[in-house]
Amino acid sequence: MNAPRTIAEYLEQLRAALRGADPALVQDALYDAEEHLRAELAEQPQRSEADMLAHVVGTYGAPEEVADIYRDQEIKIQRALRPPPVPRRPSALGRFFGVAADSRTWGAMFYMLLALATGIFYFVWAVTGISLSMGLSVLIIGIPFVVLFLGTVRALSLLEGRIVETMLGVRMPRRPPYPAQAGLSFRQRVAAIFTDGRTWTTLLYMMLMLPLGIIYFVITVTMVSISLSFIGSPVLKILSDADVILWTCGIPEWLCPQTSWWGVAVLCLLGVLLLFATLHVVRGLGTMHGTIAKGLLVRSAQPQV
Repeated sequence: MNAPRTIAEYLEQLRAALRGADPALVQDALYDAEEHLRAELAEQPQRSEADMLAHVVGTYGAPEEVADIYRDQEIKIQRALRPPPVPRRPSALGRFFGVAADSRTWGAMFYMLLALATGIFYFVWAVTGISLSMGLSVLIIGIPFVVLFLGTVRALSLLEGRIVETMLGVRMPRRPPYPAQAGLSFRQRVAAIFTDGRTWTTLLYMMLMLPLGIIYFVITVTMVSISLSFIGSPVLKILSDADVILWTCGIPEWLCPQTSWWGVAVLCLLGVLLLFATLHVVRGLGTMHGTIAKGLLVRSAQPQV
């Protein structure tokens, strides 16, 4: 491969060397490389890009070397951050109840509950920002406001990425798409924001989070509440027998917890099964949402034509 003579060529060669890697890793690597290269160029403005790159390749590394370093570091980081593996259970029953031992299950459940609050915030922020941007577009402050708003959108996408990675275990970017270095003019940075498709897919994600957050919250709270109420039926039976509460039901008497301990046992067992089924549903929703977040918040790792 020919030695890069411009920063753009270096980044394209690095992107090509990272082909097949996680798109979030590619975004982080490209950000770090571009930030370093532009900082080097800004410190020595008298040198051409070709001369600077010839020097940097010997210190920072050639694109292929940098790609290998990032792949190795990613493996080490993922090993350190990955939760303890859950023992594989050969039986279907073991896999069904073993979901409770997976830390990602509880992370997904917490995310399902948190998604309502974050969804409301993201939706209000996006709709308010879009409305104000359109309303102020006829004024001289319109363009600066739009740039500021889209900058906050990118910052929120990084925050959401950290939440998704921590709770759902999906690798997300830890760097923004473009470095905010003096080597890039203000016009170039603005153009990069407007022409990057991920700016607009991030806005779409923020608006989708409200309906998704409502769905996640309602499903999780409803299923958990029903499960716990069934599991707590023995307590209700005891309180009913002691005339502390009045408990009536419209099912056959031999199954009715009000009159039969058989009914209490069946209801409690159903509650346990429903609770573990809920954990599977929640983990599945977490996997699905991780895929959505990855698709809308992470830049494509494919070389740009």
